[in-house]
Amino acid sequence: MYLVDVLSNVPALIIIGAVAIPSAAYLLLGLGEGILTRFGLRNPQSIRPWVWLLVPLVLVGIILVYPLVATIGYSFLDAQGKNSVGSQNFVWAFQSEMLTVLGNNLIWLIAFPVVTLVLALMVAVLFDRVKYERLAMTLVLLPTAISFTAGSIIWRQIYTYGAPGTPQRGVLNALATLAGGQPVPWLQTPVVNTLALVFVAVWSSLGVAALILSAAVKNVPTELMEASRLDGAGEWRVFRSVILPSILPAVMVVVTTEVIFALKVFDIVYVMTNGNFNTNTVANRMYYELFAANNLGHASAIAVILLIVALPIVIINIRQFRAEEAKS
Repeated sequence: MYLVDVLSNVPALIIIGAVAIPSAAYLLLGLGEGILTRFGLRNPQSIRPWVWLLVPLVLVGIILVYPLVATIGYSFLDAQGKNSVGSQNFVWAFQSEMLTVLGNNLIWLIAFPVVTLVLALMVAVLFDRVKYERLAMTLVLLPTAISFTAGSIIWRQIYTYGAPGTPQRGVLNALATLAGGQPVPWLQTPVVNTLALVFVAVWSSLGVAALILSAAVKNVPTELMEASRLDGAGEWRVFRSVILPSILPAVMVVVTTEVIFALKVFDIVYVMTNGNFNTNTVANRMYYELFAANNLGHASAIAVILLIVALPIVIINIRQFRAEEAKS
């Protein structure tokens, strides 16, 4: 019924999106230009940019600012979002019930960016020296063509566990039994299952990270590397003293992207374990509190915590971007 209702409203949505919104924007801009022309303001050139920015600012306010302010407000209200409960939702977020969730996210924050960055650097530097670089990079990039949801379904089948002595349908446990070992409950063993989920994220994200770093490595001046080698520097010293400082902006981009992904990881956990067996993450728990527990206050508090944690990362990235602009 919901799908039917949505489809029945498609013509109205098309009219709103294709006609009403552009018309309203055109009228607002025309009204602003008319006011500037009619009243002959002293310095219209300083006001005109704000007239043209009016529509984007209104959209930003509706889409970003209002939900942000509303979420902060709801984080201090009860489950129904009606009565004030002070800071109780934030106290709950740091109690024992959430400690496991925060611990899992800490594992994601450390393991996922570090492993992805190290592997991407290895791929970018080593593939740059081989003749079949395009083929090798294509193979690394292939998983990025698969969505995180589809990739999670694939790896869930690979991790499938059966009791010892029974046929193993999962590829990893089938190989383990063929080698004379015992099947491993990859998705049921605490910590191991979280690391198994992190591996799926690394598998899906490595291609993009390697592509970014590979482009940066190719821009390192060849003269610098050759001069370092002539001075007697080994390959590790060349990488540490020449290549790495030169590609540092690209490294920051990769780290920032992966850290933000680790903070809000949801789909991989939801598809593979749904947060069971101590694999829950902050975003997954936020989804549960909002749609399963119907607790608007708890969900909003978790969202605010995610925002606070992500802000320093965003600020560092902005400063790095401005520093690069100043150099150029």
